[in-house]
Amino acid sequence: MAQSDLEATLQANGYAKVIVSLRKDVGGLATANGHEAPSLAAATTSATESSLESHFILPNEAQVENLALASGRNFALATAAKSRRVRVYPRLGLAIGYADRTGIAALENDPRVEEIVHAAQPSLIRPVAAKTAKLAASTSWGLRRLNIEALWDAGFTGQGVVVGHLDTGVDGTHPALKSAIAAFAEFDMTGERVPNAKPTDSDRHGTHTAGTIVGRAGGKGAFGVAPKAKLASAMVIEGGQVIDRILGGMEWIVEQDVRIMSMSLGLRGYTPAFEVLIAALRSANVLPVIAVGNEFASTSRSPGNYDNVLSVGAMGEDEMVADFSSSQRFNRPNDPLVPDLVAPGVDVLSCVPGGGYEKMSGSSMATPHIAGLAALLLSAKPTASAQDLEKAILASCSLVPTMPAARANRGVPDGAKALALLTGAPLAVAATTLGPKKVKTAKKHTPWKKQAA
Repeated sequence: MAQSDLEATLQANGYAKVIVSLRKDVGGLATANGHEAPSLAAATTSATESSLESHFILPNEAQVENLALASGRNFALATAAKSRRVRVYPRLGLAIGYADRTGIAALENDPRVEEIVHAAQPSLIRPVAAKTAKLAASTSWGLRRLNIEALWDAGFTGQGVVVGHLDTGVDGTHPALKSAIAAFAEFDMTGERVPNAKPTDSDRHGTHTAGTIVGRAGGKGAFGVAPKAKLASAMVIEGGQVIDRILGGMEWIVEQDVRIMSMSLGLRGYTPAFEVLIAALRSANVLPVIAVGNEFASTSRSPGNYDNVLSVGAMGEDEMVADFSSSQRFNRPNDPLVPDLVAPGVDVLSCVPGGGYEKMSGSSMATPHIAGLAALLLSAKPTASAQDLEKAILASCSLVPTMPAARANRGVPDGAKALALLTGAPLAVAATTLGPKKVKTAKKHTPWKKQAA
């Protein structure tokens, strides 16, 4: 949020929650891909928290304690939550806590601190529509539209890739996902990680987005873009101290060494509050793939409207930008128009908790298509950086005549083109369980056309 919002909160409450960006030379902070051993990171993080805690306060201790109890999953966390003034995320180089004017002044004068921002409370970008559906004996229209099958036929199905997934969690027992979870973390209402949590979904949203990224193909059809990739999924939204939960999830996925993060949440409008978060992810070589929002034209959400994320809007099978899909132009030299591109986001078939399937519509449904595409590209070139993946996807886009540039920006990506741009070589078909049984020259894929219902 703007500084005036921080000031307004200080005037109203006498304190505010702030995110502090720490200098990279602060002792104990891991950087990029040079992570410390967990034991060392834990010890040095604790020392850093202790040295910073005098700048922070604990307002409403009873409220914080009851929030921990309200999580209902780990009551033992209440005591720790009550006594903890600041939480440090060493891999992100960030800290979060409540501070009054005296504390903020002390932080501003602390040589370890680079920046202080007001910690906003984002919300889930919920689907605009959802309906029960059954699997059809075909590949989903979204996968066909992005030319995903061409990558499968070339042997690239996401093998060896783990995608970060920050959402409402994931149902790890669903037949389409039970072999797709590499790691799972749940963060309770105060932002503490719940020990030994099993992959579960607190809603339906997370399982649906997860299915679009890595859903396993069955005898009745395919809907997961990268069916051999896996997820590092964290339950971070909604409810409780959301920003603490999201920071915890981001710190955790960086610890998992993921290179791609799919996230469908944010604050309505533009706020720089998440800039330090996104900058931390980019410096850790993670590509943030984020939904732009579902509030129609001339609107967007942060951080999906930042110039350093891969911002995704929604399109329908009719080759039109979905009417609900957000789009907005900003007064900035780099990437002034969002979203960066559009992807299938209307009547998207994927899985939901309990073994079922639903069609949902929203930019939240478009975003995992692009995260899955990035996973396919990374399986083709494991040495590619986050910037390499982003550049190839953006350069593969084309704007179709039915989509105004003001709404779709670069248009729709093409998987085969993105792969050729990334690797510098034409597509070649390799042996794969989803493709041909023998290596041969690539078959020619005809341009996508809408199939009759």
